[in-house]
Formats: sequence, C-alpha cells, structure tokens
Amino acid sequence: MIDDIIFIGLLLGAFWYWTSAQKVKEIAFNATKDYCLAMEVQMLDAYIALSNLGFQRDSAGKIQLKRTFSFEFSSTGYERYSGKIIMLGRKVKSIVMDPYRLP
Repeated sequence: MIDDIIFIGLLLGAFWYWTSAQKVKEIAFNATKDYCLAMEVQMLDAYIALSNLGFQRDSAGKIQLKRTFSFEFSSTGYERYSGKIIMLGRKVKSIVMDPYRLP
C-alpha cells in the first residue's frame, strides 16, 4: 500500500514538472520569436531545444531552475546561425545570438 502511494506521488511529481517545463518552454519560444522579429532575422525551424539545466539564485536570493535553450536563425536566408535563451524560473534572463551577416 505504501509503495503504491509513493509511486503515485512520484508520477504526480513528474507530471507537475513536465507541465511546468512545457510552460517555461512556451514562454522561451515566444520570447525568442519576438526577439528575432525585433532583430529582423528569421527564426529557423520554429523550434528551441533544451541544452542545459541547472540551479541559480535570482536577484532576491531564491534558488531557481536555470534552463538554457538553443535555437537557430538566419539573417539572409542562406546561412544558419545559433542563439540561446537563458530562462531563470519563468523569466527570461538573456537572449544571445551569434554574430551574423546583415543583408
């Protein structure tokens, strides 16, 4: 009986983490898409990929999950460049793009 309760608790914890991670990924994707529009570059593949996961303290000293997502973009339509967005909790910490050629 206790084993079942622990198993259900683990499943609920995994589901909670997955839904939270999907929300953070959606926020990161929309921020990346908006940033690419503002920088007048094309976000390629309409996709971001989790590339790093860790912990970091925010400005209030609270420990948050730090997620780094990678994406690709193009300025001319021919070359592919890389970028990354760093999320601290559910907030965008920074967006960094490789140097790219202007059309």
